[in-house]
Amino acid sequence: MLSTTFTEQFGVRYPIVQGGMMWVGRAGLASAVSEAGGLGILTALTQPTPQALREEIARTRELTSEPFGVNLTVLPTIDPPPYEQYLRAAVESGVRIIETAGSNPAKFLPYLKDNGVKVIHKCTSVRHALKAQAIGVDAVSIDGFECAGHPGEDDIPGLVLIPAVADALEIPILASGGIADARGLVAAIALGAAGINMGSRFLCTAESPIAPEVKSQIVANSELDTRLIFRTLGNTARVAKNSVSVEVVRTEAEGCEFSDIRHLVAGARGRRVFEEGDVEAGIWSVGLCQGLIRDVPTVAQLIDRMVSDGQRIVTGRLAGMLAAKEFAA
Repeated sequence: MLSTTFTEQFGVRYPIVQGGMMWVGRAGLASAVSEAGGLGILTALTQPTPQALREEIARTRELTSEPFGVNLTVLPTIDPPPYEQYLRAAVESGVRIIETAGSNPAKFLPYLKDNGVKVIHKCTSVRHALKAQAIGVDAVSIDGFECAGHPGEDDIPGLVLIPAVADALEIPILASGGIADARGLVAAIALGAAGINMGSRFLCTAESPIAPEVKSQIVANSELDTRLIFRTLGNTARVAKNSVSVEVVRTEAEGCEFSDIRHLVAGARGRRVFEEGDVEAGIWSVGLCQGLIRDVPTVAQLIDRMVSDGQRIVTGRLAGMLAAKEFAA
């Protein structure tokens, strides 16, 4: 057992949360994470309809009796999905942990709180984390610059961002971005986090529903093999380095509108990467921590390894430092 304020308040054994990744956060992965003692997350918008989400929740519940959550990412768009219906599908199916991301979730909170739902909101800055706390979320997942997907526009890495947020907030925080093993878990706790949120590391597990070719590519890649796109458009995203992301970066450098690169970054192309295994088919998200990922374990093996290795770091290396200092004194 690794007990923190997060595990106590959210009812999980270990302070390890699986990121709500598009096309990835499905029943098989989420249930495996929860069954192994972490908090698995289904990605609501991976499902084509709210009814499909209800069915995915039911499948997850058949695979685990442990708590799991649902991610809902709300983004400004011309033709938005029925966000409220997805939320109702989750809540009416008995889900009591919701992870929100993107836009301010304030309009959803009264409904969620009235139904006893705990809310984790993803943020990329101290100011946004403070706002999330002020509107009443229960925990904040803070993304450092190392993360996959959208790290915000401040470019602050976790080593600074995590303690800065921990100093500013009273609610539990989850460290996200750049974490792939027990060293990251222990470091995050030392920096003031009450747990961690991992996406890329869980992407590369046996239960992850992506093609094996993508998992092999992540293992082969180093920390140098990502690219930052949409920088010139004020919506930075970290994705894997491939021919498509390189072309996007080149086009941006020459000056462009989003319409000039829309065909390159279409979500359907990214979905093809994960489902068909063609790593050059489109852009796909992965973090800097891919440089630390060297195998494709089962989720249970990964979590067990992180917990046992984390305990050895604390009781061995760190305790040894204190013992050596006391002996020297």
